[in-house]
Amino acid sequence: MPTILLLSGPNLNLFGQRDPSAYGTDTLDDMVSDARTAAADHGYELDHLQSNHEGVLVDAIQDARGRCDAIIINPGALGHYSYALADALLTFEGVKIELHVSNTAAREAWRHHSVISAAVTGTIIGLGRAGYRLAVDGAVAKLGGGS
Repeated sequence: MPTILLLSGPNLNLFGQRDPSAYGTDTLDDMVSDARTAAADHGYELDHLQSNHEGVLVDAIQDARGRCDAIIINPGALGHYSYALADALLTFEGVKIELHVSNTAAREAWRHHSVISAAVTGTIIGLGRAGYRLAVDGAVAKLGGGS
């Protein structure tokens, strides 16, 4: 079965507890469940990995080469400074979607720039929990399926 890899970066395991004004009250499990349902609706399997460690995410991206059709990554704060993630994403030939729950452009200045945006196919920012389903739909559309 074709596979989409969903990666969640540092502190995202605290969704539902951390700063509800920025991130809402839904948990990471809620968001992953939405993404998994959307993937299944399109005939894809969804693998998920959350890590607070940059190297684990780099390893996961490298391991996805030749195994996954798309990567959706919510890098958390790593998106703003991790050139290692950007370099790893450049080695993946499939569709890559960057995802942020909050509107990073409306927050602290250091959140306004993403170093991984240039390495991805598209970006979804600020749509909260709905962004997870939209990221799957967008990845599948870019792969030539779905709507």
